[in-house]
Amino acid sequence: MYTLLLFAAAVAANPTTVRDNSSPVTVSKSAPDNAGAAILRPFVSFSIELASFPEYAGNLSKPNKFSNQLLDNLADLQGVKPYIRVGGNTQDFALYDANLRTGINGTVVPAVSTDYPSIVSIGPSFFESYATWPDTKFSFGFDMGKNGTAGMDTLLATAPLACKALKGKLAYWEMGNEPDLFKTSTPDTKRPANWTESDYVNEWLSKTRLVRRQIAKACPEMTTEAQYQYISPSFAGLTNSLDPVKTWQDGLDTDHDIKLNSMHNYIGGATEPGVTLQRTLMNHTSTVHSVQQHVNLSRVLKEEGLAKDIPYILGETNSLYNEGKPGLSNSFGAALWGVDFNLYCASQSIRRTHMHQGTDYRYAAWQPIPTNKTTIGTKAPYYGNIMVAAMLGDSSRSSDIQVVNLPLPQDTEAAYATYIDGKLTRIAVLNMQEYNYTESASSDRPMASYSFQLPETSAKHLSVHRLMANGSDAITGVSWDGWSYNYELKGGAPVRMNNITVGEMVSVDSGVVELKLPYSSGAILNL
Repeated sequence: MYTLLLFAAAVAANPTTVRDNSSPVTVSKSAPDNAGAAILRPFVSFSIELASFPEYAGNLSKPNKFSNQLLDNLADLQGVKPYIRVGGNTQDFALYDANLRTGINGTVVPAVSTDYPSIVSIGPSFFESYATWPDTKFSFGFDMGKNGTAGMDTLLATAPLACKALKGKLAYWEMGNEPDLFKTSTPDTKRPANWTESDYVNEWLSKTRLVRRQIAKACPEMTTEAQYQYISPSFAGLTNSLDPVKTWQDGLDTDHDIKLNSMHNYIGGATEPGVTLQRTLMNHTSTVHSVQQHVNLSRVLKEEGLAKDIPYILGETNSLYNEGKPGLSNSFGAALWGVDFNLYCASQSIRRTHMHQGTDYRYAAWQPIPTNKTTIGTKAPYYGNIMVAAMLGDSSRSSDIQVVNLPLPQDTEAAYATYIDGKLTRIAVLNMQEYNYTESASSDRPMASYSFQLPETSAKHLSVHRLMANGSDAITGVSWDGWSYNYELKGGAPVRMNNITVGEMVSVDSGVVELKLPYSSGAILNL
């Protein structure tokens, strides 16, 4: 059952408290010097655990129409379907079995993880899943983790199958997932303690060259400079056993086939002490700190003359590693975090993000199939993806879309401006002050007021689109601009909710616009 307390229609009605900004935030007419680099098209994208991919996509006899609908919704807003990176931990566990009658067979080893199988076989029909989502491009992750005969046989066998399945659908190749953790990973993928950046680079070059030779036999047209491209190095972080700067120095891009500098990021761990919704996720300072390490790495690489013309992306990211924490990663608060995190990334020249997904993962944007753990459905974080796509707009109609961070004084708030072809187009505001409706349902929901000094405009009113739920701890009942994308309503297709007022306008007075936000909500002002 879909329920939502109606706040969008009552934002001006007698809140318990209203916290006002001391003075309007000035927003420039044209993109300022501190604007992020133009985002890549598309920006909102996903990473899907290899072992979960057949469940997310289905196969030729039973395509997953629900997943495809959710991708189409995002395409309607950003002009392009999300790019899908298929990989993750199970990428480096997967061995090819030509006799396997199903697409995939996995065995969970609890000592490794209870969330995904660590013994994985894929068969020929695995590659059918790439044909189920029209107009979608994919990155395919090769198994680099398995050394020895089985690993090499898998590379030799899967390269031609993958290239045939991805003709016209390929975004990029990827070799290995988080190799900077190989020295501490499971026995089948473990490297010796003295395995260096140079050793990794040599192995990466050897295996990518092997793959290229195999693809040249099966799909020769896909080995041109324009087609044969990688995302790399796909490190888990910046401070693990392999130094990303030294990796580039040691010749990672010797063959000039790396298209995107891909790193991974999680803002914290699901089992880390002290992780909370307010302190960890709904906290702009925490987000800034997490992203800053990537900003610093990108700067150092440019100063060193390394990867200077290769866009920096997050090829795998989400809230809390170890697949998220119940009550945090699946909450509306995590949706607000996702908006803040993604827009801040864009403002700092991280040019695409792939939010990681997996069946039964707590931070998943949607559950693709019903299981004994999780019901099929659209989850709260998906609505954050929707707001980000709406804020950035249709990239198919614009050459440059840039984002600027508009600093606000509190940890619990954030604001951004979008510039399309240099012109101010939208302003997003987030109030991330925790409001737990399960504890406060009997009291009025507090609000905050935000004001912005706009550049010259003839507009007397601006339209407002709101991201709403009952509170930060809600896991259902989320809406964007009055739309629901719930599976139960229309299989994920947008449905207007008749209990939510839409078409809201706010007035512009002497160039100043004021917006009231209930605690734990977000909104976009459209110029």
